[in-house]
Amino acid sequence: MKLEVQNITKTFGEKEVLKGISFSVEGGKALGLLGRNGAGKTTTIRILMDVFHANSGTILLDGEKFNPHKVQIGYLPEERGLYPKRIILEQMVYLARLRGVDKKKAVDNSRKWLKRLSVEQYEKSLLETLSKGNQQKVQLAATLVCDPDIVILDEPFSGLDPVNSQILKDVIRELIAEGKIVIFSSHQMSYVEEFCEDIVIINGGEVVLDGNLIEIQKEYGKNQLVVSDEVHSREEFRDILSKELPDCAKVTGETKEDLIVKLQEGISKKQFFQRLAELDSVEIEHFETYKPSLNDIFVEKVGE
Repeated sequence: MKLEVQNITKTFGEKEVLKGISFSVEGGKALGLLGRNGAGKTTTIRILMDVFHANSGTILLDGEKFNPHKVQIGYLPEERGLYPKRIILEQMVYLARLRGVDKKKAVDNSRKWLKRLSVEQYEKSLLETLSKGNQQKVQLAATLVCDPDIVILDEPFSGLDPVNSQILKDVIRELIAEGKIVIFSSHQMSYVEEFCEDIVIINGGEVVLDGNLIEIQKEYGKNQLVVSDEVHSREEFRDILSKELPDCAKVTGETKEDLIVKLQEGISKKQFFQRLAELDSVEIEHFETYKPSLNDIFVEKVGE
């Protein structure tokens, strides 16, 4: 199963919100849909859900025009949508029935997912009586109650403690292993790095970066090293590099203990370390190829 979004545009009045968004995601993979607040992520999701209609562009599923009413979609919105004063099991069954699931299967699926997420004891409770974390797990159960082929998760870890976060991680891995299409939107970049093979970063209604996350990290880390000196503090080592080797490398950042340096044009790693070795006062303690975090890449692409 493959979902393709091709050159989607959307305007509200005179405001152009999406300016030709394109990306694709296959079953058995998770796609990270990223962007700052107001970038166009939610509008894109709502077009996929048929809440909004695009002004132009095409969405395809396995090469055919995508009809969201013929495919089961599970959507976990950032702003939670369950009814706080309704019994949990009843509203889950109701939502499943709205999606075309027969009553017996709706009840069975509801109980299955409540149990899987360790909140089965609350099936007859009002949602508002639960903690924020348990409300979030019920919301996720409601997202999956229709056994969706496409799962869209918007800030799914919001409000979860580490134990419940691990439960959700396991569920997401299971969905991916089952061949579901998973679209994952979050500002918590560590979770995106953990699950997503591919990413799309939207800024100002346009795709500013997309592709395989590992390949993107390799490209952004190209010609950069993490290095530290056994003798000097990080600040002292920074001064030494700036003074003695400005033609070889430039300090571009730092970690908790090390410096991040970018090699100057035409300088190889071997040449850099040969020059370092010529400095009598320096004793290299640690070095490795720099692998930028998704957070670093995100800030570079969309930061002001």
